[in-house]
Amino acid sequence: MKISNAGKQRGFTLLELLVVLVIIGLLAGIVGPRLFANVDKSKVTTAKAQISVLSKAVEQLRLDIGRYPSAQEGLALLSSPPADGTTGWSGSYLTKAVPLDPWGMPYHYVYPGKRNPDYDIESYGADKRPTGSNENAVIHN
Repeated sequence: MKISNAGKQRGFTLLELLVVLVIIGLLAGIVGPRLFANVDKSKVTTAKAQISVLSKAVEQLRLDIGRYPSAQEGLALLSSPPADGTTGWSGSYLTKAVPLDPWGMPYHYVYPGKRNPDYDIESYGADKRPTGSNENAVIHN
């Protein structure tokens, strides 16, 4: 008598499926952190680019009105004229409202500056505190 294999079902065993899941888990464990590190780097790069644009707008404002914004006026002076009646304001100096940093916080305008002689524009980074390193470091002009 000949036994036919036509009636048997073929498939994967539980052990084979577990091995495949472990391999996928190991690959995700290796590749995942590298991908998320690139996301953090891109946020830092975005913050630097936005600070550069804001700095150029502040410099243009200074050329027009003859002074930097005060600490009270801050970056809002880029979008609305000074309340003290200063002449020469020809804004808005930005095409859109002052953006939030990539971590959803407003940029900090410091006048007079601590790091630069005139003013500082800062983002506190991912930890949203004025200290830190790497993606938590303060990003400034």
